[in-house]
Amino acid sequence: MKLKIPFYYHIILFLGLFLTYCVWDYGINNRIAILQQTKLYFWIISTFMLSVFVVYILNFYTVCDWFLNKKRIHFYFLSIPFSLLLFAGVRYFFQEVIMFQFTGVHNYFDEAREITYYIKDNFFFGLPAVIFSALSYLFWQSQYSQKQNQELLLENKKAEFQMLKAQVSPHFLFNTLNSFYSQLILKDDKMADDVLVLSDLLRYVITETDKDEAILSKEIQFIQNYIHLQKKRFEDQLYLDFTIEGNYDSEKIISSALIHFVENVFKHGKINSEEERAVISIKIKEDFLEISTFNYNAEGENYSSTGIGFENLTKRLDYMYKDQFILEKTEENNTFKTYLKIPLKK
Repeated sequence: MKLKIPFYYHIILFLGLFLTYCVWDYGINNRIAILQQTKLYFWIISTFMLSVFVVYILNFYTVCDWFLNKKRIHFYFLSIPFSLLLFAGVRYFFQEVIMFQFTGVHNYFDEAREITYYIKDNFFFGLPAVIFSALSYLFWQSQYSQKQNQELLLENKKAEFQMLKAQVSPHFLFNTLNSFYSQLILKDDKMADDVLVLSDLLRYVITETDKDEAILSKEIQFIQNYIHLQKKRFEDQLYLDFTIEGNYDSEKIISSALIHFVENVFKHGKINSEEERAVISIKIKEDFLEISTFNYNAEGENYSSTGIGFENLTKRLDYMYKDQFILEKTEENNTFKTYLKIPLKK
């Protein structure tokens, strides 16, 4: 989960740290009384705070993003000595090289600039950069997660509202379908089976699609029912290669994700040409699932129209799986490809 933080936030925090350090330096070290009449104090405090800011930014966008983002707290603690060592190097460059070139004065006297002492001394002074970057990152991460939760709740409410509009007494609907099935089973077995498939498909849409997770076997059965009815619709003009590889039973995945890809093939793809066959492939491995689709674009179709659905799916996947999924779509040479890889939950 990449955090998108406005950079001016870091500038404001840096200015706050600058003022805090001035107060701290005056109260603890009482150095302002000695240096405030000269430009040297400005150089020392500015180069110090610039060193803090540089390490703060590097730590925020690299170390925190590598470890805190992935809940690897122990790795983050192990990285702290390296961040402090980096601070010592950055501060040495700003104060003992750059500042010396302009003022002719070192911040540390000759003996204190000995490498071992200098690094050890700056391990303390570098802690604010490391601590503030970690706290800042965790704060923004919690804000981002809260925003994601709110957006997901809003999307679920919208979906529930649309579902309610479409339900119109589901019990009446299922009772009617069961009545049709009972009448057809004695006259036309195939037609009765199709009504039963339609009933199962509608029941799944109404009872299961509003959940965050779904059982994989039910999701695949839903897709099989969907394709079965589409074959009835297109009769002998449906040219689709649909395959399922691997074993599946009670594994769980995010609900209604697979049907997104299948539905787009039927909605926007060319599926009535034998020379331009569409492909839907589902592969189940021990720990993950892959679904890939390929189709030629139907005449006049613009896949930008599927952007909202794809964007909503991306948000749901990011919320559910963080950085543990792969989602790709490619449109080229009048063809459209999609690919999704997600982990399976036992």
